[in-house]
Amino acid sequence: MREMSKILNSAVATAKETLQSLVELDAEVAKAADLIEQCLRAGKKLLVCGNGGSATDAAHFATELVVRFTKDRRAYPAICLAADGGLLTAAGNDYGFDEIFARQVSAFGLPGDMLICLTTSGKSKNVKRALEEAKARKLKTIAFLGRGGGSTIGMADVDLLVRGDSTARIQEAHQFLLHVLCEIAEARLPRE
Repeated sequence: MREMSKILNSAVATAKETLQSLVELDAEVAKAADLIEQCLRAGKKLLVCGNGGSATDAAHFATELVVRFTKDRRAYPAICLAADGGLLTAAGNDYGFDEIFARQVSAFGLPGDMLICLTTSGKSKNVKRALEEAKARKLKTIAFLGRGGGSTIGMADVDLLVRGDSTARIQEAHQFLLHVLCEIAEARLPRE
């Protein structure tokens, strides 16, 4: 029981420290919110991707935009690129795992659309390739990164870098930021 309490207290302390550090990202969050608003106001769509837990976060974010976050409103177009198992496995089989998101950006991404990537390490080759493809197709980009940003840092129009050593705490911070962006979007965008 004492060991469990120690783990819980440590996790809460680290999470608090990580979340508190997000206030340093105020300017980047504002830029990300502006880009999302501009994209959706123009009738364009968001493409969202990540691996593992970040894929789940990408799906969650897309769901909040298509359905709703806290208020009834019109649906906003957001597609999670990690959601279609058949498409992912076909692209992985035929072109390699590094191409699973880039292939979809090539298929679905149009100028003015936006790609939002999540990677807690910044080292995901398939996320890097998706960012490269998005740039080639004139999509705006936001990267949710962790640790030092890895090889992906600086590739996106906006980097939301959560520094830290714990993948769990970085992922929790990414989820928090995604919710903040949903909250901002719902406050700014038309409900009808």
